[in-house]
Amino acid sequence: MLNSLNRIKCIVQKEVWQLKRDKLTFGMAIMIPFIQLLLFGFAINTDVRNIPVGVVDQSEMAIGRMVTESVKVTQVVDVIKHYNTPKEAEYAITKGEVKAVLIIPTDINQRLVQKRSIAQWIVDGSDSMISSAIMGLQNMPITDLGLSDMKMTKTFEVALFYNPTRRSAVNIIPGLTGIILTMTMVLFTSLAIVKEREQGNLELLITTPLISFELMVAKIIPYIIIGLVQVTIILGLGYLIFNLPINGDLFQIFLGSLLFIAASLSLGLIISTIAKTQIQSMQMTIFVLLPSILLSGFMFPYESMPIIAQWISEIFPATHFMRIIRAVILRGADLSDVWQDTLWLSIFTVVGLLIAAKRFSKTLD
Repeated sequence: MLNSLNRIKCIVQKEVWQLKRDKLTFGMAIMIPFIQLLLFGFAINTDVRNIPVGVVDQSEMAIGRMVTESVKVTQVVDVIKHYNTPKEAEYAITKGEVKAVLIIPTDINQRLVQKRSIAQWIVDGSDSMISSAIMGLQNMPITDLGLSDMKMTKTFEVALFYNPTRRSAVNIIPGLTGIILTMTMVLFTSLAIVKEREQGNLELLITTPLISFELMVAKIIPYIIIGLVQVTIILGLGYLIFNLPINGDLFQIFLGSLLFIAASLSLGLIISTIAKTQIQSMQMTIFVLLPSILLSGFMFPYESMPIIAQWISEIFPATHFMRIIRAVILRGADLSDVWQDTLWLSIFTVVGLLIAAKRFSKTLD
């Protein structure tokens, strides 16, 4: 029995010694729960607040300004824009500039006397959490107008665009496309250089007549095809099984997906040049995957997160793809309408490939 305990003790000491030498794994084992607990603990918030909205005040009277101030006080919405016409406001929703628009009609005084709804919300209904929050304002009292004591059907009417039945699958499936692509694309290429090193093939790569940047591009091309196949499968099944409405142009959808796939693959290559083992690369992939799920707007409204968490989320390609894929598929937008996100993915891909190529060059010395 004593000999057995001594043998176990020796193996434990060896494992601890190896863990001390593997500083990257040891550091991630400590830092991953620490960083993610702090980040997600503050960032994840199921209370929908500060929804960016616009206002079309057709009344141009003091009463219209009073209504606007009353909805701002609720802190559910944040009025960031004023539009001249409802058509201009609807286009802003299509672009994703705002999530909803309050339209105050010219006959608001007459409506008030007749005890009818005094204004109307038009809402991007593709996000059920946001649409539910706006619908919660339907019966809000407006004390400055005396509406708290008046019996009205509803203070506001609400019109839901793009998902009037409020089906969660309509919002989930396009977002799930980004999560699945992040999971597979980053994992595939995060193992690319590591596997070559562990299998002893790194010397063969060194002797190829390719410069490092060309090698990085060659590494991701097969996975780009796999990624596009995955997009086809996800959206095809979403359409056939869940009746997902595809309102945008297919070319725009696949072009946006191509940009995201390339960005995710370049991120995976960077991880692959940092990690020394496949275990390390998988740990780092998980470190990227969790923020992509929780901070990108896939599960929780982006607008409800603290500003610092929003800044961090902007780094990850998944955040930008969520906006692109939902805008194109659900709202029928063009990539030009979300040009900031498409530009970010393009820049991220090029910079990521350059960093991976540079880091790979250093391993040749």
